[in-house]
This record gives sequence, C-alpha cells and structure tokens, in this order.
Amino acid sequence: MFNVTLLNQKRTIYEGQAESVFLPGDEGEFEVLSFHKPLISLLRRGQIIIDGKKSLAVTKGIVRVFNNELVALVEE
Repeated sequence: MFNVTLLNQKRTIYEGQAESVFLPGDEGEFEVLSFHKPLISLLRRGQIIIDGKKSLAVTKGIVRVFNNELVALVEE
C-alpha cells in the first residue's frame, strides 16, 4: 500500500491508500505499485484508475512518485 493524493487547482479530489494506480503518462500508460522507483511524469488526456475501482478522467497534469507516495496535480 502507498499514499495517493490527487489535486486540482481548487480542491483535493482523492486522498487515501492504494495498491495500484494506472496513469496516462505523456509517453504512454503506466502503473505505479508500492515502493515504485522515484519518478516525475507529465500526464495526458485519459483515466487515472485506482485499484481497478475508482476512475478519474483528466485532460492533463503532472505526477510525482517518491518515498512510497504518489501526488498528482491534474486538470479534469
């Protein structure tokens, strides 16, 4: 499990724990799991899917994975 925080300019969209998160990276979709290596990536239009259950449509954004925590700033 790792911490996930999804934000937009005005509010926190999601905050909680997850086992996996699929993201629409600018170079293609990718999955983040517990203890993923640190990374920063731009996000393109697509879906962020948390644990195969919760889905959020985004138009663009940026994500940082560091120290078993994922933080994404997105535009819906």
